[in-house]
Amino acid sequence: MTGRLIIYFKKPNLKDRWFLGDRYLRLLIHFFRKKNTSSLERVFINLCKSLKVKKISYVKNLPFNKIREEDKIIVLGIGKNVLKGYNRKNKIIAGIGLMTHPNDWPTFFEDYPIAIYLQHSIWTANIYNKWYGENTCKIWPVGIDTNYWQPHEATKSPHILIYVKFLWHQEQNKKELLNPIIDFFDQNAIAYQLITYGDYHIKAYKALLNHSKAMIFLCEHESQGLAYQEAMAMDVPIFAWNQGLWLDKNRLNWGETEPVVASSVPYFNSTCGDTFKDFDEFKLGFTRFYTKVERGLFKPRDYILNHLTLEKSAERILTIIKEVYQ
Repeated sequence: MTGRLIIYFKKPNLKDRWFLGDRYLRLLIHFFRKKNTSSLERVFINLCKSLKVKKISYVKNLPFNKIREEDKIIVLGIGKNVLKGYNRKNKIIAGIGLMTHPNDWPTFFEDYPIAIYLQHSIWTANIYNKWYGENTCKIWPVGIDTNYWQPHEATKSPHILIYVKFLWHQEQNKKELLNPIIDFFDQNAIAYQLITYGDYHIKAYKALLNHSKAMIFLCEHESQGLAYQEAMAMDVPIFAWNQGLWLDKNRLNWGETEPVVASSVPYFNSTCGDTFKDFDEFKLGFTRFYTKVERGLFKPRDYILNHLTLEKSAERILTIIKEVYQ
C-alpha cells in the first residue's frame, strides 16, 4: 500500500455549561477522575488494535496540513467538528458518529471529499444509503479483543447478569420490563446481578461476566453492540430484548415516516442465545433458554471468533481501503 494510513479520532469541543470558563474546570476534574471510555472512542481504540495485530502501520491525528497526496485517510469521531479545517483533496473514509442521522448533515458528501461513510451493520447502513444514495455506506464491524475478553475459571457462585441500556422511556421500560424480570427472578430464586450502561468500568464488567451463566440484554437497538459481544466473547449466552424496529424518538423529525427494521443484536444467531419482544415472551422463553444454557448448547464465543475478531475487522477495513484508493 503506497502512502501512509492516517487515522483520526476527535471528540466535540468542550463548551461552557454553567459559567464562563467552567469547561476548563470540568476538563481538569475529568482528567483526575477514573473515566469510562465511550463506545465511539472504543471503536477507534479497537481499530488501532486491529491494525497492530495485522502489522499494518498507521499514523494518528496528523495535522491536516501535513497530509501528503498519496496518503489514505480514515476519520472517526463525534460530531461535525471532526472534519473542521480539512482542506486536502485526499478521499476520506469516514464514520461512525459524525452525525446521528443524515438529516443532521445533508451536504456531508458535498462539503468534504467523502468516499465512504462507515456503518457497523446492515440496518443502520440502509438508513444512510436511503438518504445519501445507494452504496454510500459500507459495513465495517469493529473487532472484539478476544484475548482480553475470554472466560476464566470462576470461583464464586454463578448468576444471571441483567444489562440495562434503555435509550428512551426509561421509567416506562423499568416498570413494564425490568421490574417484572427482577420479580420473576426473585420469585423463582434465580441469582442475578444488574449493571447499567455508562455506570461501570470495564474491569468490573469483565469480573461480573466471569461469574455469569447468561446475560439478559435490555436495549432497544444497537448499530453493533460492543457490550453484548464482549459478553459473547466471554462465552456468556445472551437472552436479548429485540423488538425489531428502530425506535429513536427523533425519527419523525428526521423525515423517517415509515417503519425501519432494526435489531438490538445485529450480529447474532441461534448459537449465541435467544431473543424476546416483551415480558410475556420473556416468561414463555426464559425456561427454554435457561435449559439450553444449563446443557451447554450455546457457543457464543465461537460466533465471535468466526465473525468479529480484531483480525477479521482489520481485514474488512483493509478491503474497504483498497476499494476506495484503487
